[in-house]
Amino acid sequence: MVLLFRWLLRLVTGALALGLLATLLLYWFFSRSLPDYSETLTVAGITAPVEIVRDNANVPHIFGETDEDVFFGLGLAHAQDRLWQMTMLRRTAQGRLSELFGTRTVRIDELLRRFDFYAQAVASFRHLDAETQTALTAYAAGVNAWLAEVNKGARGRGAPEFWLFEPAIAPWQPADSLVIGKLLALQLSGHLAGDVLRARVSEMLPNARLRDILPDAPGSGLAALPEYAALFDAPLPRLTRIARADDPLAPWPARGMEGASNAWAAAPQRSAAGGTLLANDPHLGFTAPSIWYLARLELQSGGVIGGTVPGAPLVLLGRSEKIGWGLTSAYADDQDVFIEKLNPENPEEVMTPEGWKTLASKPSIIKIKDADPITLTLRWSENGPILPGSHYGLENVVPRGHVASVGWTAFDTRDTSAQAILGLMRAQNIDEAIAAGADFIAPPQNLTLVDGERIAMQVIGALPRRAARHQTQGRMPAPGWLPENRWYGRLEYGANPAFIDPEGGIVGNTNNKVIDRPFPLHMSHRWGDSQRVQRWERLMQSREVHTRESFIEAQLDTVSVTARTLLPLVARDLWFTGEAAEAGTPERRRREALDLLAGWNGEMSEHLPEPLLYAAWMRALQERLIRDELGTLADEFTHPEPIFLERVFRNEAGAAIWCDVIQSAPQESCSDMARLALDDALLWIDERFGQSIESLRWGDAHQATHDHPVLGDQGGLSWIVNIRQSTSGGDNTLLRGKTVGTGPQPFLNTHGATYRGVYDFADPDSSVFISSTGQSGHPLSRHYDDLGELWRRGEYIPMTLDPDLARAGAVGVTRLEPGG
Repeated sequence: MVLLFRWLLRLVTGALALGLLATLLLYWFFSRSLPDYSETLTVAGITAPVEIVRDNANVPHIFGETDEDVFFGLGLAHAQDRLWQMTMLRRTAQGRLSELFGTRTVRIDELLRRFDFYAQAVASFRHLDAETQTALTAYAAGVNAWLAEVNKGARGRGAPEFWLFEPAIAPWQPADSLVIGKLLALQLSGHLAGDVLRARVSEMLPNARLRDILPDAPGSGLAALPEYAALFDAPLPRLTRIARADDPLAPWPARGMEGASNAWAAAPQRSAAGGTLLANDPHLGFTAPSIWYLARLELQSGGVIGGTVPGAPLVLLGRSEKIGWGLTSAYADDQDVFIEKLNPENPEEVMTPEGWKTLASKPSIIKIKDADPITLTLRWSENGPILPGSHYGLENVVPRGHVASVGWTAFDTRDTSAQAILGLMRAQNIDEAIAAGADFIAPPQNLTLVDGERIAMQVIGALPRRAARHQTQGRMPAPGWLPENRWYGRLEYGANPAFIDPEGGIVGNTNNKVIDRPFPLHMSHRWGDSQRVQRWERLMQSREVHTRESFIEAQLDTVSVTARTLLPLVARDLWFTGEAAEAGTPERRRREALDLLAGWNGEMSEHLPEPLLYAAWMRALQERLIRDELGTLADEFTHPEPIFLERVFRNEAGAAIWCDVIQSAPQESCSDMARLALDDALLWIDERFGQSIESLRWGDAHQATHDHPVLGDQGGLSWIVNIRQSTSGGDNTLLRGKTVGTGPQPFLNTHGATYRGVYDFADPDSSVFISSTGQSGHPLSRHYDDLGELWRRGEYIPMTLDPDLARAGAVGVTRLEPGG
């Protein structure tokens, strides 16, 4: 027995030793791709030495003799820290994911090939001015210089992921940077899917009820649109369930996730320190690493610092020595779906105002790992690329004998958006910045600006010119062969809304409606926010003057105006009406929940139970209200719609009819629905969390999911590459934490402020910023997640253009010497 024990001990000890040795070997193996930030490299492509000073947060400050050398340095820094992310963005935009991931991503590649982004990017490069072409070329040379270093060996293939997937990396091209801009436009787009959804819902509901669930608000209502089926002389297909794009590699957004942001500015008369102020926090899907990479560039026009996207030499949001700028999604209607009538005698022809015309076409081969390649035939009508019915639910709205095409300003082959951003980076005042915005094409953005004395907000981006007699006003698919439904170029830049030097001294946007103009100068029928703006307006107007700290406080505000509005309506017949009940019974739990909610101020704090009770209740309530009317189409409404619920419980235009269950004989009231939904919510909470109501924490359900898009679902690796954090906020708070809305954990926080910045031009070097994870894309780097905890706690890092401050405590200085 003793002998057996000794041998077992030896075996266990040996296994542990081997396991430890294997772990150390793997760590050494994968850590070889961690860059040395203090080395000197001799590279071809620069005219003079370049310094990349990485401050104590690993933000690179890049100094060179010429702008081209600085952009070269940024390309090299991006490649050092985010090479895998850059190549994945490029592969996604090119429609080449299946070469790595097999059949899993064929549907993604197919759609991206049909959009043909890369060909548009190549064509657009030829239409950029010489300065922009030079910047893109120098940046690409910087990326390729690091690829050359990786290819020399001993650098772990550039990133640990390349040990798991195909390690070959094609040289970086200027068009690669431009196509990433197209990909961002896709991630911020929502009108295509919204138009299809409106058409589907309109087939099931009368106009009055359509305005409840897909309201025109904010703003005045519109005259009724025609019935969708009446637009065509062929029957529509039966409605089918849409396949959801749950793959984290899919670049198109789920409904409600197509981009959101906050930005506001104060003029000197509204600033306590007498200088202008600007705050900006763009909202995107959480990933590890974040889409943003903080960087400072010392250009000939002055220093520029802010958020860049790995793969492009552009500071998309940030500040220079002279101006600050922020972006929010404008929600301009820049997409339309056209229904094209096929020639029954020749399916390669479609009807146009001039008669039958042949579709343009070309073949495209998708290579698939471990499978045979697929050859697609890409087709275009005069209105845009033809999409099959398997995308965006188009199969539900395209009549027999027809196909769907898509018009979108992002398809422009003369896209000069990169030129606009470079002009913005070099601008010396607001007027120059607004002038630079004229070159911006897609996606439309609200550009918030400050210089030393003035503030402004300008909508930038191309807006389609539609005919006033458009049959659906661009809100639903329309017959593409009728002249009144087609686009006629785009509106002049001067027609874009602008707010310059407002009298009140405050300007801002939370994706809310910015202008109320009649169609076709309307800009949009569909806006991204009607709730956060109410809280923002109150916070801005509650103080005569603002400070950097008050702007930070507003960015981090967690009070839900939506909760404050809806709870008194939904629970008005339930407050303090419960009878005595035994502990543990549904009646007792309902009473306890209502007692808590009655004293709640709407603060969506991670430490409180009330936000979870409220969120689960509203989710269950909407499900009960719409499921019987919409059937499986109710699955498209994954988040409670505040305006819809308010209309129902105020009975606006008879909206309380939603409370009556169509299939049941009794007539249910809204109070009945509210009580039943609360019981549903409490049952779900009990099954999911199994604890007393008072001990619930919103943060346990509302964890931020900064997941690695490729390795995040790979078992044990997920513990290394994913970053999960308990967070405050909610769908409709200024500290936005948009919930996923589906699945067994519907309140996971998947979409929010991936960047925050506050710029104070009374003392520019006191400006601050932060991103949601860290600067490095390497999971073994200490800079992979070091900014994430600061971000979660609402803290920031200095945003200085002072070289001495950058060098103080720097984690390394990379020196590039010309040669090679």
